[in-house]
Amino acid sequence: MTIPRNRWPLIGAGAVVILAISAWLLNGDVEGAEAEMIGTVERGEFRVTVTTSGELMAQKFVQITAPAGAQAAQIYQMKIASIVPEGTTVKAGDVVAELDRASVATKVSEVSLAVQKAQAVYEQAMLDSTLNLSKAREEIRNFGLALEEKKLAKEQSKYEAPTVQRQAEIDYERAERALAQAKVDYRTKTEQAQAKMREVGADLDRQRNMLASIQSVMEGFRIVAPSPGMVIYAKEWNGKKRTAGSQVSAWDPGVATLPDLTRMESVTYINEIDVRKVAVGQKATITLDSDPGKSLTGRVTSVANMGEQRPNTDAKVFEVKIEVEQSDTTLRPGMTTGNAIVTSKTDSALFVSLEALNSENGIPYVYRKSGGGVTRQEVETGAMNDDAVVIVRGLEEGDRVLLVPPADGPRLELVRLPGSTADLPKAGGDTAPSTRLDSVPARPRS
Repeated sequence: MTIPRNRWPLIGAGAVVILAISAWLLNGDVEGAEAEMIGTVERGEFRVTVTTSGELMAQKFVQITAPAGAQAAQIYQMKIASIVPEGTTVKAGDVVAELDRASVATKVSEVSLAVQKAQAVYEQAMLDSTLNLSKAREEIRNFGLALEEKKLAKEQSKYEAPTVQRQAEIDYERAERALAQAKVDYRTKTEQAQAKMREVGADLDRQRNMLASIQSVMEGFRIVAPSPGMVIYAKEWNGKKRTAGSQVSAWDPGVATLPDLTRMESVTYINEIDVRKVAVGQKATITLDSDPGKSLTGRVTSVANMGEQRPNTDAKVFEVKIEVEQSDTTLRPGMTTGNAIVTSKTDSALFVSLEALNSENGIPYVYRKSGGGVTRQEVETGAMNDDAVVIVRGLEEGDRVLLVPPADGPRLELVRLPGSTADLPKAGGDTAPSTRLDSVPARPRS
């Protein structure tokens, strides 16, 4: 199709307009991109925080446990047969859980049999003692009669020859000694019988007490709530909650708890690098994973002195407890929390985005934009958090800095601070590459 000659000026004007608009749009995009890569030095409140996740727990609670005395009854492991659903509200005396009696029934049978054997041994020892002492008493009576006979014989022998008299005296003395010895033996046999009865009696009492202890423990296998509250399952050493089928030991008898929901705390674990910044009394902001829009205030109440190895982690961590300062009826034990502990706070500090900070041979610097040019400015830094770093010297409020190094950045001369003692490598020597401090590594959430 042939374009009329009178329309060429209109087409040319339209093309000029389109090019102008395109240039304006491109220029706007460049300026916007440049604005996004430029930060401003600001002055204001500066906070350093340690961020970690935690779990809500009640500061005070009533523990529901397996029956006391299980260890004395030699019942070391008990199985939970049934338990009410977690979160159930119970009254004092309500049944919370039932323990399996099958594992203890065998022990009851064994101890009952032991009681019967001990009873039989006791009765046998008593019969033996009665028989032996009866024989000993009969011997004493016989020796007494024999002594009377020898006494008569001695009295009658005074009319006999001296030898006969002497023989009668000897027989009398022998009978007298035999009677005395029989009496001593009787006392000894009595003491032996008493010792034997004490021995078998103690064993019988021990077996009876064991049976009574087992029966008493079994009576407590129906576990009831000692007070009203909401049932929260107890946790095992590995953090797993105890439910139906879990084992309860005599050394760790906890089955569930009845927490005081009016006083809650977030229990968290902080790595050994950050825990040195945390101290009792520091303020914290607590958020809930279940309700991200809710924010609570807290205060650090406890920092563990000893580290520990948590399951599925390699690093040592320290337990930290943060008290929730508000009372909230929606808070429940076991909720996951996000904790931001304010370890330091400055009301007025000069700071800049951490992305603007670079380092070469340990000398921190930024790329400061002034007019149409860029200078590489050494700075003295202070505290830093996840987003920004405090500038002690080298920049002023309102200065603009590049968040991304320019292409010719390493070739720019470094503007040193007055009195700076840090040394740069000599020209021609080995130069360490410039290091970008684009961000602080995110602290792991415990």
